[in-house]
Amino acid sequence: MNSPRTQRVSFDDEPLIVVDEDNNVIGHKPKADVHAGRGILHRAFSVFLFNDAGDVLLQQRSASKPLWPLIWANSCCSHPRRGETEARAAARRVGEELGVEADLEYVYTFTYHAAYEDKGSEHEVCSVFLGRALGDLVTNENEIAAVRWVAPAALDAALAAAPDTYSPWLHLEWARLRDEFAAVLARYTRA
Repeated sequence: MNSPRTQRVSFDDEPLIVVDEDNNVIGHKPKADVHAGRGILHRAFSVFLFNDAGDVLLQQRSASKPLWPLIWANSCCSHPRRGETEARAAARRVGEELGVEADLEYVYTFTYHAAYEDKGSEHEVCSVFLGRALGDLVTNENEIAAVRWVAPAALDAALAAAPDTYSPWLHLEWARLRDEFAAVLARYTRA
């Protein structure tokens, strides 16, 4: 049996939820297909976890990731599967990738498109959640190369100083959290 640190939790053939521009379900396609070329619009989620000090957890994506390997991203991000809500999928994936539970709060949904070199694209309707990590991290080595807790101001500075080190969705989501959803974010950062 695989340990939580090495359990495979992501598969190229897992059926993702394909949607139209209004986020209506129009079908399901394998993960590899929705990320090929310019990508097919599909549902996704992003989670930002915080500790009691108000620091945000960042993860460095595994070297084995086909898109944005070894790039730093938010605490956890992935896709709901067929028949799964974004909230349920986010809670599941936090456990699978980080080995913790979290009380997650939905904040907003947005659509974005980003290409990674000539290897594929993210084209997603992405729901963003915030939460506090409950317990000690046990990271899944298949998904995560490294993690670190970062103060919000330090993340602001790092995104500006070395933008290519961070995922495109982290830039977009963090900027919107800092601006449009600052009051919600403040409950987690103690700012």
